[in-house]
Amino acid sequence: MTTEKPLNVLFLCTHNSARSVIAEAILNRLGAGRFRAYSAGSQPSGRVHRYAHELLEKLNYDTSSLRSKSWEEFTGPGAPDLDFVFTVCDNAANEVCPVWPGQPISAHWGLPDPGMAEGNESERRFAFADTHRMLYQRISIFTNLPLASLDKLSLQKRLDEIGGAAVAAPEDA
Repeated sequence: MTTEKPLNVLFLCTHNSARSVIAEAILNRLGAGRFRAYSAGSQPSGRVHRYAHELLEKLNYDTSSLRSKSWEEFTGPGAPDLDFVFTVCDNAANEVCPVWPGQPISAHWGLPDPGMAEGNESERRFAFADTHRMLYQRISIFTNLPLASLDKLSLQKRLDEIGGAAVAAPEDA
């Protein structure tokens, strides 16, 4: 895999309101021009979750271009050529995904939906912060992979490992 031009990465989640949007922001920061991240959903809510947006702003991410959108934007003419597609919620992993032009490498990095967290406001906001932490960890590992020296099979194995290993609770690690 060549890294001469930025690699395009799409993060998918059903509603494209929290996990996928957070992942997009993280990779666009950590990718330092080597990656260009996007996010989309199969059934977009039409809005970025308030807690996700506020968390990203608090952490000084650029939120100006973040919006909830359909994955259909990435299937037609004029869509960016995707190098990677990651599902970040269990629902999107079980849905029939479009056929992505160019056969990007895909992996499932499922996380609990922070928007479904219960409790008081602090506990619900903590769920978003924890989602950020887990995605930051996975994306940091991803951006440090030696992409140019990995064959497709080895890369797929590493991406699957990233999705599985980072979910483990601290006592399981």
